Amino acid sequence: MGNLVPFTDNFGDLSNAEGYQFEFRCERCGNGYRSAFQRDKVEMGRGALRAIGSLFGGKLEELSNSAQEWRWDRATNSPAKDRALTHAVDEVHDKFRQCRGCGDWMCGALCWNNDIGQCLRCSPVVAEEVSRAQASAQRDQIWQAARQENWTARVDVATRAKLDCPSCGSKVAGGKFCSSCGGSLAQVATCSGCGFAENAPGAVFCSECGHKM
Repeated sequence: MGNLVPFTDNFGDLSNAEGYQFEFRCERCGNGYRSAFQRDKVEMGRGALRAIGSLFGGKLEELSNSAQEWRWDRATNSPAKDRALTHAVDEVHDKFRQCRGCGDWMCGALCWNNDIGQCLRCSPVVAEEVSRAQASAQRDQIWQAARQENWTARVDVATRAKLDCPSCGSKVAGGKFCSSCGGSLAQVATCSGCGFAENAPGAVFCSECGHKM
């Protein structure tokens, strides 16, 4: 029986046709490390064979074609890749801790509570948790205090709000007069027939009696 290959659930395979490399990530913050790229020595030899075969042809060229096929058909569970993964795990094993509370892999530098022996998600640092709770409560109190203030005391909600000045077309932010041209923002068109004074500016016919403006 061959040697067992250690593995975790927090890594990605960055290997290519030239060799092997793996990326290990913290399952809390997402930070991580990449193992050193391990060039495949067998592939290097086959690459040389392909180069020679392309020069001399014949049987050597046939061998180089076989090497090319092997390059793309290489099994993901090859012994060479198993050895590379074992080596990569050995490279980064001191950078991560597996939490016995949630089972996730956490980086030792940022997401591990050394005093408790669990990740910060399962066992937060008390001072940090107090600080977050205080900030959350302060944010809630600010919103509550803002809701208790009357922010509409000086806002005219009875007059239809205008976003564009009817005189010059400039963008406006409320008020009675345009800050660009001084024109009234409450322009209306009065019907000469019925006297209705709430027609929209530019209206051709009165919306009350249909009389031509």
